[in-house]
Amino acid sequence: MEEQNKILIVDDEADLREILQFNLESEGYSVDTAESAEQALKKLSPAHKLILLDVMMGGMSGFKMAEKLRKELHNNIPIIFLTAKDTENDMLTGFSIGGDDYISKPFSIKEVSARVKAVLKRSKNDIENTSPIITVGEITLDLNTKCVTANGQLLPITKKEFEILCLLAQNPGHIFSREDILNRIWQNDGYVLERTVDVHITRLRKKLGVLGKHIVNRSGYGYCIEF
Repeated sequence: MEEQNKILIVDDEADLREILQFNLESEGYSVDTAESAEQALKKLSPAHKLILLDVMMGGMSGFKMAEKLRKELHNNIPIIFLTAKDTENDMLTGFSIGGDDYISKPFSIKEVSARVKAVLKRSKNDIENTSPIITVGEITLDLNTKCVTANGQLLPITKKEFEILCLLAQNPGHIFSREDILNRIWQNDGYVLERTVDVHITRLRKKLGVLGKHIVNRSGYGYCIEF
């Protein structure tokens, strides 16, 4: 099994974590565990390709963790919910906040294994079918070549400018605060000030010419791209 199939198990029941970890590792997966949603958020990394997430835990619930991942962190890692509840409303809640599958306890290891394989395969297909080209209005970004064109003209753009524009273009209409942008682009570099974001946005707008007006500043909130 390839390292790309690294799984994070989040459950406050130690016995269940151990059973799932042992069996999934026996099938060749690389497995990490966390006893709480709070711990899981600290452990989660780009290496993880799937989360097995218990719904009912002390502290932050599995639903709350999933909602935080999707809405605040914009992380689309596949999630399979594990829960003792088995009602239609709970299933709908899980899917509505971005869950990919839902397994009711008690479950068999064979069932978990089958669901894991199916979700990972579906996720891999989604990634392979994702276009490396992002187009928003008359602006086009090529994720492979890291090139940007505006109205068909190639722009002389820096790495940070490209990353900021890519973040905005992938989420049109979504407002990112200066802090959001700093954390995502500069990755919590303590020596970079929020003013740095304004400087890069100003340069981006200038390079985009007449299209620069589509990078909008919502006073007191942050930046977004709108067409």
